[in-house]
Amino acid sequence: MRTIAVVNQKGGCGKTTVSINLASAFAGVGQRTLLVDIDPQSHCAVGLAVPEEQIEQSIYDVLISKSRNEPIKLTEILWQISDRLELAPASIDLSAFEQQMAGIAERDCCLKSALSEVKGEYDYVIIDCPPAVGLLTFNALRAATDVIVPVETGYFSLHGLSKQLETLNILCKRCNQQVEVRVLASMYDIRTKMAREILAELRAHFADKMFRTVVNFNTKIKEASSFGQPIGEYDSASKGQRDFRSLAEEVIDSEARQQRREMVNSLAGQLESISATADELLQAEPILQKDREMETQPVKPAIEIVQATKTEEPRFAEERKAKSPEKSKLAGIDARLSDYYGVTQINDAVIFVTLYPRADGVQVAGDFNNWQPGKTPMQKVGDSGVWQTKIKLPEGKYRYRLVVDGQWQQDPYNELTELNPFGGFNSVLEVH
Repeated sequence: MRTIAVVNQKGGCGKTTVSINLASAFAGVGQRTLLVDIDPQSHCAVGLAVPEEQIEQSIYDVLISKSRNEPIKLTEILWQISDRLELAPASIDLSAFEQQMAGIAERDCCLKSALSEVKGEYDYVIIDCPPAVGLLTFNALRAATDVIVPVETGYFSLHGLSKQLETLNILCKRCNQQVEVRVLASMYDIRTKMAREILAELRAHFADKMFRTVVNFNTKIKEASSFGQPIGEYDSASKGQRDFRSLAEEVIDSEARQQRREMVNSLAGQLESISATADELLQAEPILQKDREMETQPVKPAIEIVQATKTEEPRFAEERKAKSPEKSKLAGIDARLSDYYGVTQINDAVIFVTLYPRADGVQVAGDFNNWQPGKTPMQKVGDSGVWQTKIKLPEGKYRYRLVVDGQWQQDPYNELTELNPFGGFNSVLEVH
């Protein structure tokens, strides 16, 4: 069971919106999901149309029950929201939780203990935390395997984010456990220059600690909340639903990747052991070793091939090393492009540059290549997370999208967009 705490000390950054819609998206892709609200404001119940007057017991009653020697099981307070989604609602009583638990041993493990009783019943648990770092948030971190920090792409949200992450790091160390902390850009309005600049800053500073998915500003999400529904139920074709579905898939995919890495590490250890045993055998049998050397040609170790691949330059690196003055000038410009994201025209060439540190592959699809991404792959520049490609295009207006690990999306660094027939946006490029 993977437990995700949605944390931000700042209010109004969309914690509850993220919690509700991410939980609903998990349920929508077949994951058994539990949404736990530990914010005294109890907005999860409001956002899911659970009548406050009908909530007889909340998560508060579960958390303090053992200290009163009257244990209440988590399953006794749950509300069924959909086939695979249940809610553990909050109540205003949570505001007194810290005071009432003063002096109680292991008061920071109450939520972890409650969740341990339902460990085999859910795939994902989402915890909506209050906008403060206190005992309730500490309980969430004790129980969590992952932390999502939603950040509104506005100046005041960006200001102090580093301090907040530092605080979370200290709390995680106090928890004495490994917690994966990642930043999520939310309420992003691509129409504003400020939002685009802040998103670029977030990606530059947090790189692999940031989700590729961006939750865009969407009026449908606000409308869904006012009707007490997740965006997936209110408007399954909306951009907001696609954003949260993409986020859920990215979270699930990251878990699969982690499992694959652990498997590879395990296999690597076994291969190393087998290799060591083989070396011992060869040393013990010098005649066989000599025969083997005579019969076979040496094979380059796989690790050397991997290292060579990692250090290989992009396909147009040779252009940067051109000796003619004109080509050298262009090469110098190309070499600096990794500092500027988006699309740039240099003479008769158009250069696409973007930043996706966690991507395995990035491609460009547009009307200039018949919307076939395989024709225009982007190449990764070292280990910086920057991807780039260069193509020659005649004068004209072109529409395109980026394809990141198979997911189609508009270019986040190009403010020129057009609505496409599928309800999304194409990025626009004009070649002069």
